[in-house]
Amino acid sequence: MESRYSWYHTLTFTQKSTTYNPDGTTKVETWYEAASLPGKLRIDIGAPTENNGYLMVDGNLTIVKNGQVDKTLPYVNILLVLGFDIYIQPAEATEKVLKSEGYDLSHFHEDSWEGKPAYVVGADKGDLKTKQFWIEKDSLLFVRVIEPSRQDATKMDDIRFTNYQHLGKAWVAARVEVHSEGRLAFSEDYTDIQGDPKLDPPVFDPAKFSATHWEKP
Repeated sequence: MESRYSWYHTLTFTQKSTTYNPDGTTKVETWYEAASLPGKLRIDIGAPTENNGYLMVDGNLTIVKNGQVDKTLPYVNILLVLGFDIYIQPAEATEKVLKSEGYDLSHFHEDSWEGKPAYVVGADKGDLKTKQFWIEKDSLLFVRVIEPSRQDATKMDDIRFTNYQHLGKAWVAARVEVHSEGRLAFSEDYTDIQGDPKLDPPVFDPAKFSATHWEKP
């Protein structure tokens, strides 16, 4: 996967985030996201001038509220790893992260997804209760991960990358769906997608969160 594409190193997009509540109601927010690969993701929630969001940098999550750091804690964004980092960093680095997150790379089988052949890593065939990720066989694009919900470890999240679009010589999934216990719980739809924009290092510095809005003209 690392050698298959000429992948972008930075990425920005506007995200429509939709939460689907069990009672049938929905909540929609606009998020602005910027990534520097591998390992760095910034999310501005709502208007950038409100200075609320998240920084996920090299295995840590920093939560920013009203321009101030609220807390920092260890956190690996597995979607960033499997959907983006894996295409740009050495395979050994990806393997190390996946093992540390509890994926058993010795379990491997072939299956099909959306009518296309797929590789499945982390579980045996028919097992949908163990951490695993799915890669489309022909394109080597990441399409699915199944893992325990961070909100409730007794439930499994089934997260899917869909609506892949060309971005330069690579790809980006313009929609992400989170299914939980058989229902769609959350979705992300990307617009204004830009590959390899200039992003200065302070964009990912928690101390400079309020002063470095990449979205502003």
